[in-house]
Amino acid sequence: MTKPSITRSRINEILRRSDEFIRSFGYVLPPFAYWSPAEFRAKKDDAKAIIDSNMGWDITDFGLGKFDEQGLFLFTVRNGNADDLKKGTGMLYAEKVMISRENQYSPMHRHFLKAEDIINRGGATLVIELFGDTDGKCDRSKGTVVHCDGVRHEFEPGHKLRLEPGQSVTLMPNEHWHAFWGEGGDVFVGEVSTVNDDNTDNVYEDPRIARFSGIEEDEEPLHLLVSDYAKWLG
Repeated sequence: MTKPSITRSRINEILRRSDEFIRSFGYVLPPFAYWSPAEFRAKKDDAKAIIDSNMGWDITDFGLGKFDEQGLFLFTVRNGNADDLKKGTGMLYAEKVMISRENQYSPMHRHFLKAEDIINRGGATLVIELFGDTDGKCDRSKGTVVHCDGVRHEFEPGHKLRLEPGQSVTLMPNEHWHAFWGEGGDVFVGEVSTVNDDNTDNVYEDPRIARFSGIEEDEEPLHLLVSDYAKWLG
């Protein structure tokens, strides 16, 4: 079990700041983003798809207790069902928005299943550090081949790909190890991907890292995080 590493009051502060930042680009989150915990409980039967797919607010410091240095804000806007991938039909896609703050490191990782487009939607420069994979491990001697907005690029190990607003990169599962951060300011990031399961699909180079943070409950939540659903909604 992840040890508490971030306070609820800090999470509430991050939620408010993040919503303001996202709105500054003309992007508005869906209505369920603004439900109070009590509203969510009242609507939980009708909101089963949201709960089961872990759609919603997501704030992590990766269990390290240093959000400003190593952390990430995410909101899962839509997400399908991984079981549909076996059938090859249904809602096979997901969409997230993220905020990568200036010099805030999102640690080196890859995915088992998820292919993703990471898109700079606005703000400063998004830096993505890339390595190849050997036998499921990050190979810091191995380069990568990626497509940026449909154009093939071959990079040396550890290449730092810089995406300006409007630019994107496609990263494939079990192939592209990547870490990222904002350079020169905060970045509004979009992610379009295969169905996403953050409980099982993330592999980190550093084994100390946890995908979800523990929370110290020092005040009531403004909104529930996806990691709150099991505890708060039953």
